[in-house]
Amino acid sequence: MLNTDILLKAYRLMATAKAMAETYDANRQICKYVHSTSRGHEAIQIATGLQLKHYDWVSPYYRDDSIMLSSGFTPYELMLQLLAKKDDPFSGGRSYYCHPSNKDGKRPGIIHQSSATGMQGIPTTGLAQAIQYLEKYNPDQLFKGENGEAPVVVCSFGDNSITEGEVSEAFQFAVLKQLPIIYLVQDNQWGISVSVDEARAMNAYEYAAGFKGLARVQCDGSDFPQSYITMAEVMDYVRRERKPILVHATVPLLGHHTSGVRKEFYRSKEDLEKHGMDDPYPKLKTVLLNSGISEDELQAIESSVATEVADAFAKAQAAPDPDPSSVADHVFVPTPVKEEKGIRFPKGGEKTIMVDAALHAVEEIMQDHREAILYGQDVGRRLGGVFREAATLAEKFGDHRVFNTAIQEAYIIGSTIGLSALGMKPIVEVQFADYIYPGLNQLVTEISKSCYLSNGKFPISMVLRVPIGAYGGGGPYHSGSIESTLLTIKGIKVVYPSNAADMKGLMKAAYHDPNPVVMLEHKGLYWSKVPGTEDAKTIEPPRDYILPLGKGNIVLHADADKIKNGESCCIVTYGMGVYWAKAAAQDFPGQVEIIDLRTLYPLDEELIFESGKKHGRVMVLTEEQQNNSFSEALALRITNNCYHFLDTRVEVMGALNLPAVPINLALEAAMLPTTDKVIERISKLLNY
Repeated sequence: MLNTDILLKAYRLMATAKAMAETYDANRQICKYVHSTSRGHEAIQIATGLQLKHYDWVSPYYRDDSIMLSSGFTPYELMLQLLAKKDDPFSGGRSYYCHPSNKDGKRPGIIHQSSATGMQGIPTTGLAQAIQYLEKYNPDQLFKGENGEAPVVVCSFGDNSITEGEVSEAFQFAVLKQLPIIYLVQDNQWGISVSVDEARAMNAYEYAAGFKGLARVQCDGSDFPQSYITMAEVMDYVRRERKPILVHATVPLLGHHTSGVRKEFYRSKEDLEKHGMDDPYPKLKTVLLNSGISEDELQAIESSVATEVADAFAKAQAAPDPDPSSVADHVFVPTPVKEEKGIRFPKGGEKTIMVDAALHAVEEIMQDHREAILYGQDVGRRLGGVFREAATLAEKFGDHRVFNTAIQEAYIIGSTIGLSALGMKPIVEVQFADYIYPGLNQLVTEISKSCYLSNGKFPISMVLRVPIGAYGGGGPYHSGSIESTLLTIKGIKVVYPSNAADMKGLMKAAYHDPNPVVMLEHKGLYWSKVPGTEDAKTIEPPRDYILPLGKGNIVLHADADKIKNGESCCIVTYGMGVYWAKAAAQDFPGQVEIIDLRTLYPLDEELIFESGKKHGRVMVLTEEQQNNSFSEALALRITNNCYHFLDTRVEVMGALNLPAVPINLALEAAMLPTTDKVIERISKLLNY
């Protein structure tokens, strides 16, 4: 298994990694951006990278430059990212050193992942989930080796990240589904200044014993021959058995935690000396000398590497910086859905409730696109969603395409990254808006940044369905509004339909959008059971109807004479606000124009500002608590763009600024906007 050629190749790579680390440290003024290196970790990393194939996937973490070198990336490529240069092949100068992404097909695939340690576990497990699915159901779409060898996924962790809760969600799902993934844990006994005794009750190998079905092995990660043999056996096991395994590799930490947190700040001389005794570089050198390689030959390798690294560093320094005008590139990739198509209200069609329009849209999507899958809590065969929004879909498409998950909001959301990278189109659901917060880390840290920080290589094509809103005593954990929270996240789109036709058209557009889209679906409008929401039921558009994101709709027009005489106003709203506004407008015939935003990002600012200028009086109406909300921010933008046309300040009306929606119906009504409250505010706006 191990021959001299492999040992010499490993030695060259190890010498390269060492020379790079020393070069960076000797040029701290030039290497001004924060970075870490693999010093001490080289043996296990090189043993892994050398055995990865171009059809495999790997998620290195920020200390894994030796994995990068050994899997085919050059010092120059890594240095371009170190110095944040324009031609950085991973992020175009946007992300830290050793935050790679790759889909060139010549080297292992690498999805974007963040610096948030442990967070890569879920997206990378999503890769393994996608590989398993494609192997079983769409094998023609899976990229394999020349002889049909099956791909494996490697997820690399530092030991301190294993205490993260999201790592446990990844392990749980990998074990439950028996996914082809290797969790490589490099244990150097330190988490910045946190020692092993402070940070954990057990190491990763011991922790893995609690996950029934997760195989596990240990090795000395500073010993290259042992590491290479271990990883060879582990990769062979996963390629054959298609099951998960954890590798716990003990390694020394020879470098600094990062360039900004120096080892001498917090580590004792004795600790540094102890770690230095396990330096993998002299260990491998001894192995080579004992196998008959001469000192002169090894010295020649070191000299050659020193020249290569110096030349690459000089070349990287001279490389151009990014053009500042490119700073906003790659937030999203263009969507193919740019205009409304199809018949919105076919003649002879029957009115459909919103929840059924959504159900039918997803069913039609799944009929037409075999890459579409749907999963989340309770959406599977037995229940079909707590609101029956997925009813019958598992029976029609099978449990492999529509299935339940555990209570794992982070996994539900974050796994879509890996699935999307392999060409699948996940539609996932969080059961209530109030429950999205455990998954927010994946949405913010991983999904929203993936396209931007991978320089456009990995947009995340996913739809996240979120039942939202208050009605009928749902109480404090089933009635919340979260749109302002979501709209602070740049790199996602947020949709909020208010009727069945919009629901179907927007769901189709969301699916075909190659970017992450959150569908906020108001529970109170699902069945039009709330008094005054009968108009949420509409004739259902046919299969080919699609409604682009970012297009608002005037659902009630004011009379031209009222507008001309300055007796009109505009209400900008969405969701349940549409129905409060329509009911209140009956008291002001011809005086109220109502805009249903339909999409909160992208936002139809052109329509909003045009209406503000036309009427001179504007109210933004929301179900959310008002202070610091999206609606207050929108009111300021309306003011800034329509200032010279406004007759009075822009009104904002939302729920009371309380921490939660109370369960008692009278208290709920006291907190939320109502028709009577909106009437009162319109009267004020029109100076009545």
